[in-house]
Amino acid sequence: MPRALRPPIENGIYHVTARGNRKADIYFDVADRQYFLQLVGRVVERCGWMVHAYCLMTNHYHLVVATPAANISTGMQRVNSMYASWVNWRYDLCGHLFGDRFDSQFVEADAHFLQACRYVVLNPVRAGICDDAGEYRWSSYRATLGTELRPGFLRIGAVLDAFGGGAATAPTLYRAFVDAGAVEAIRLRRRRADYVTAVAAA
Repeated sequence: MPRALRPPIENGIYHVTARGNRKADIYFDVADRQYFLQLVGRVVERCGWMVHAYCLMTNHYHLVVATPAANISTGMQRVNSMYASWVNWRYDLCGHLFGDRFDSQFVEADAHFLQACRYVVLNPVRAGICDDAGEYRWSSYRATLGTELRPGFLRIGAVLDAFGGGAATAPTLYRAFVDAGAVEAIRLRRRRADYVTAVAAA
């Protein structure tokens, strides 16, 4: 059955995900990722969104986005359709780039907000691409820490303010928060790998 559409709301915060059709890749090189981020910036400006976290994987992406207007569906349709048109034009392809309608989870509380932002930037750790979220280029983690240039559309204040301690201390507390999640992600990843190995050897 298709998913029931969630009615958009004003002043909502969403964790949104969109995946490639049949989980196929949606980014093929650096230029694709750079263009996608530029496109997100344009849609953010047009829709009045605030992006608090993002991560571009190979076959999907994540955003944590606040929507002052009830326009999450409009904005996501714009991002996905414009990016799909770019990919089809650039690689002389046709058909659907993305699979089902984007997935959205409403972020209901402050604690859930921080958990959602951490979940997003830990995607490459869970996938086994790296053990430190700071090693991955295509997420908001390093910009939030202040170790690389922040995209114009990324709002880091809400994440850092949640840790208190002022501008000097908040990035350190944020790093510790993400690192703690990475430890658990690595532990679960290794447990899954051990299980797969054991099943294969049985």
